[in-house]
Amino acid sequence: MSGHSKWSTIKHKKGRADAARGKLFTKLIRELVVAAREGGGDIDGNARLRAAVLSARANNMPKDTIDRAVKRGAGNLEGEQYEAVSYEGYGPGGVAFFVEALTSNRNRAVAEVRHALAKNGGNLGTDGSVAWMFEQKGYIEVPSEGIAFDRIFEAAVEAGAEDVEAGDEIWSIYCGFTDLHGVARALEAAGFEVTTCRPIRIPTTTVAAEGSLADSTLRLMDFLDDLDDVQNVYNNAEISDAEMERLSS
Repeated sequence: MSGHSKWSTIKHKKGRADAARGKLFTKLIRELVVAAREGGGDIDGNARLRAAVLSARANNMPKDTIDRAVKRGAGNLEGEQYEAVSYEGYGPGGVAFFVEALTSNRNRAVAEVRHALAKNGGNLGTDGSVAWMFEQKGYIEVPSEGIAFDRIFEAAVEAGAEDVEAGDEIWSIYCGFTDLHGVARALEAAGFEVTTCRPIRIPTTTVAAEGSLADSTLRLMDFLDDLDDVQNVYNNAEISDAEMERLSS
């Protein structure tokens, strides 16, 4: 699962710049709205909302902004509503891309994703064209400061996790998709701070990407991620540690 951990390292660094531009808050607010709309505004009874609130707090979103988004989703405040859509396609070199979005305008969302792919040497595919290359997993982040690997690994495995990897100032914890919230709650009960708790897609088949292909893959990742409607972008590029270090520098 190291591919996602490497990409997470880059996105963790990039996230600070995104927050400054307001991009990250836009994505977080949309997830809060949809989570509250689909499962209600009670954080204890809505696992998706609880995960969204955790992410919002970890990125220093003000409490009143979180509360307004939850109330809007629960129907207690007027405001724009969103629906979940996904897109599949290919980037340069045959790298598969799976894009998850929350949008108030399906036509706009698909047009922007299609344009991003085409502008960066890729193309939009049909439903199911690349989804089979990815497996859904649960993903959790715990700040690593002051926490030894043995300690977090033992606690994570005891909670039901499958793997633990070092990220940028974080421990990246992977588990089964259906085990996600149970593992997160167990880690919190053990005294760990969970700052991210969400489902992800892990590639089951990969494409080697070095040099210019690694550059173009990351460029397309950033292009797609900067779209307001887009929430998550996954690809199946396999990039070496040396290349990843170059890309993240």
